[in-house]
Amino acid sequence: MATCSSCEKMKKQIKTLEEEVAQLKALRDNTKINFNKCSLTNLEIEKYSRQIILPEISVKGQCKLKESSVLVVGTGGLGCPASLYLTAAGLGHIGLVDYDIVDLSNLQRQVLHKEDTVGMSKTQSACQELRRLNSQLKVSQHNIALTSANAIDVIKKYDLILDCTDNVATRYLLNDACVLSKKTLISGSALRFEGQLTIYNYAEGPCYRCLYPNPPPAETVTNCSDGGVIGAVTGIIGCLQALEAIKIITSNTCSYSGKLLLFDGYNGTFRNIKLRNKQESCLVCSSNPKITQLIDYVQFCGAQATDKERSLQILPSFQRISVNEYEEMKQESHVLVDVRPETEYEICSLINSINIPINDILNRQKISTVVEEMKKNRPVVIVCKRGNDSQKAVQEIHKYVTKNNTDINLKQLKDLKGGLTAWSKEINSDFPIY
Repeated sequence: MATCSSCEKMKKQIKTLEEEVAQLKALRDNTKINFNKCSLTNLEIEKYSRQIILPEISVKGQCKLKESSVLVVGTGGLGCPASLYLTAAGLGHIGLVDYDIVDLSNLQRQVLHKEDTVGMSKTQSACQELRRLNSQLKVSQHNIALTSANAIDVIKKYDLILDCTDNVATRYLLNDACVLSKKTLISGSALRFEGQLTIYNYAEGPCYRCLYPNPPPAETVTNCSDGGVIGAVTGIIGCLQALEAIKIITSNTCSYSGKLLLFDGYNGTFRNIKLRNKQESCLVCSSNPKITQLIDYVQFCGAQATDKERSLQILPSFQRISVNEYEEMKQESHVLVDVRPETEYEICSLINSINIPINDILNRQKISTVVEEMKKNRPVVIVCKRGNDSQKAVQEIHKYVTKNNTDINLKQLKDLKGGLTAWSKEINSDFPIY
């Protein structure tokens, strides 16, 4: 026999179900629903009915979505799923910011773009897919790179901003622009099997500068192009960005203001970390800010505001050789050391190269292998994907030999400028680029 408490619980459940049925009948019987001057058409009622019947959304929330605007900065691995699900939810106006074109390597994770849009601007490619999903959606394309000169003008047109970029300079730019414009910023990132999500400048929550007053050294920052990423991870984080945007727009709880979500896709775990509170010493969001207008973020971060492949210049020119110079000397006796990770070496490699990953050189586990080859007084050429890690390797070997006073001719040690990418573009077009 059911207890009194069980009976009461069942009565409440029945009442809730009856209210949902009544609401559905109202949706069916009315040509449209008006709420605070917002109208939902029959088509919209049918299309969004699965979320309208949720008490947390309801007609009121659906109208708010219809009347709201969101700016998605970056139409890549995060921006594609985020904008896709915002569009599907009935958002009224979405803005897309990106200056890049669709590349074949994007399709593994940037799900709005297709094989037949390779070479098209990303904003145009994304726009046409979103309009196929929701013909009533207003889409604004901003086929530009956000800078200190234009960021405020773009951002002020939207209610909410999503940071779906992959570089530190743009993160600081967006943070400062959002604080100055009094906009909330939903920030996501993904690399390898891991993803992160947090929300800045929401209510009395912290901004990006509260947590990171100073940018990290440029050489310590890895992007997807260098480190790789699983497409499904960007999809998960992008969808969570869309979910948080929907919750904020419909006046529900904001889950990640002052909290950082850490997603480990390899182990399938989610963790929430409490972040520091808003800082009174913050240069931009405190009561007495020192930053009252946007600055030069490329100079501030010491890195370009791009997630494109970066070309470092660490070594002097006499320690480097071009791919054309190497083409001329490769028939002579020499040693070619490829310092890419083993997984990349398996993709492709030059003939007769040996693989010693950069980490094994930097931690000096296998640096002696290179030194032994140099003792034979043969030229040693270091190569990597783009000529960045190879410079670091040459620099570390140079330090090691100098410190140990080894009788070695360091002039024989060279870095291959531009790496295998330059080799493919200038010497052998059949060599794969990845």
